[in-house]
Formats: sequence, C-alpha cells, structure tokens
Amino acid sequence: MRRVALILILLLLAAPAGAAPPRSGIVADLTDGKSLFAANCARCHGPRGEGVHDNGPSLRDAGALSADFYLRTGYMPLEDASSQPWRTRVLFSERQLRALVSYVASIGHGPRIPSPQWRHASLPAGLKLFRDHCAGCHQIVAQGGIVIGARVPPLNKSTPRQIAEAVRVGPYLMPRFSEKAITPTQLNDIVAYVQWTKNPDERGGWALGNLGPWPEGMVTWLLAASLLVAMCVVLGRRLQR
Repeated sequence: MRRVALILILLLLAAPAGAAPPRSGIVADLTDGKSLFAANCARCHGPRGEGVHDNGPSLRDAGALSADFYLRTGYMPLEDASSQPWRTRVLFSERQLRALVSYVASIGHGPRIPSPQWRHASLPAGLKLFRDHCAGCHQIVAQGGIVIGARVPPLNKSTPRQIAEAVRVGPYLMPRFSEKAITPTQLNDIVAYVQWTKNPDERGGWALGNLGPWPEGMVTWLLAASLLVAMCVVLGRRLQR
C-alpha cells in the first residue's frame, strides 16, 4: 500500500502543468449543443430551457443573442445561480460555443446576434448617448463602478459585438434597450465611443486612470491643500524672525 501511494504521489508531481481546470460541475468535453446544454445549463434553465423556479430564467425568448453574450463573456455557466455574473475565462471551444448558441436559439423565438457597423459611426453622437444612458453606472470613460446591489464592469475587454449585445440583453441589473429606445444607428455610435475609450486621446495630460472628475478633483484639492500648508509654514517662519 505504501508503495502504491508513493507511486501515485510521484505521478501527480510529475504530471505536466496544463490549463486551469474548469469550474466544478462543468462538462466541456462534448461537442453537441443539446448534450452540452443538458450537462451544463439544464440544472438552472430546465431540460428544455423552460426555466427553473428561483434558479434560472426561461430561455424560450433568449435567442442566439443572449446565449452568445453570456457564454462568450464567461458570464455563464454560474456555479451559484444567485451570484452576479462576472467576466471570467470562457469555458468552451469555438465549436462548442456555436453549438450551444445554435441549440439555445432553436428552443424558441429570440433575437439574432447583432453585427455593429461602428467604424464609420459618429463619435460625438456616441459620447452623448453613452453619457445619457450609460455613464451613470459605467462612468464617462467606461471604467466601471459600483451601484447599489451590483458591481459595474469596465468595458475595456468587451468586443464591439459584446457591447451591442449587452445593450440589447441588459445583463443583470443593467436595463435592456430596444431598437425604439436606441436605434441601430445610435447603437453603432455607442460602440464607436466605447471603442475609443479603450485608447483615449489624452490631450489634457495626466489622465489619472480615466476614472472621471471625482478623483481628478480630489487630486487637485490635495495638491492645492499641500501648497496652502507649505505657504502657511513659510509665512509663519518669516513672521517669527
């Protein structure tokens, strides 16, 4: 027994380091969309995507749009259905992602995946739209933040398609915007602006992480206060002479 245990320990130590293992309960060695869904999604969403009470919503109206967004951002699958989805490592290959998205799309009738045409969109219009609809949570340069009951992610890792998908899906506490609320042209403008925030033109100099006016104002006040204290010290020494 001791010899067997020693051999097992040596084998484990000699095993080559590979990719990080998937989260507990994830089955990623299948290629068929229906099988992947049954192994990784049915626990919360039901065997036919009908939803499970107090666990996971129905996917009958999710379509390819929601499935593509949640899977490609690593938001799903969740270990705990009550947790806030957060961007993590994508657990499936490209072939498996396509299979899963196609299967979810076949469950019911839902929106298709958008293809934003943002390269020739209006950056000033995108800035105004983002300021009016998004900056209250994501900050004006899309650095993310915190609101009551949720963390707001930065958008620096979001692809143009994921930005467009998020606007239409409304993940977690984010509101969902229909094509009446934000038209496809306006959506292209928003995507163009978010893409710009990833490498903004820092004409003003020190950007302080692009966190917005609050940290910039605090640094200004701290510098001003330090300068004021220094001036008071100098004047006080001169008056003592």
